[in-house]
Amino acid sequence: MRTVHNLSIQKRRRKYLRNNSTKAEEFFWQYIKDSQLGYKFRRQHSIKNYIVDFYCPKLKLIVELDGEVHDYILQSNKDYLREEKLKKLGFKVIRYKNEDIKLNTDGVLKNLREVCEYINNNLDK
Repeated sequence: MRTVHNLSIQKRRRKYLRNNSTKAEEFFWQYIKDSQLGYKFRRQHSIKNYIVDFYCPKLKLIVELDGEVHDYILQSNKDYLREEKLKKLGFKVIRYKNEDIKLNTDGVLKNLREVCEYINNNLDK
């Protein structure tokens, strides 16, 4: 079976995105890197032709951070179609607004931890 992860064609784009992260991504990464939530996350991970903000391989969980541009209908529709394709591949997707990352960091981290625990507890079911 051909891999869908980190295809070499996406390597330069992933590196660019890691080196040019949004402020919200940089801030959030400080709280989830090095398995601080009990789960390993990768940032700017590619799956097929998509590059996701954060990815937990063990849980097949994608975390997306959305800025204001995601409020516009055209981008919102693109996000929906992308998410549906990723779900069909067996991935779970959770989204947080950049504003929530900044203003409610503890709440977002608590929610993400709960989501991770729920998925982990239901992996074999």
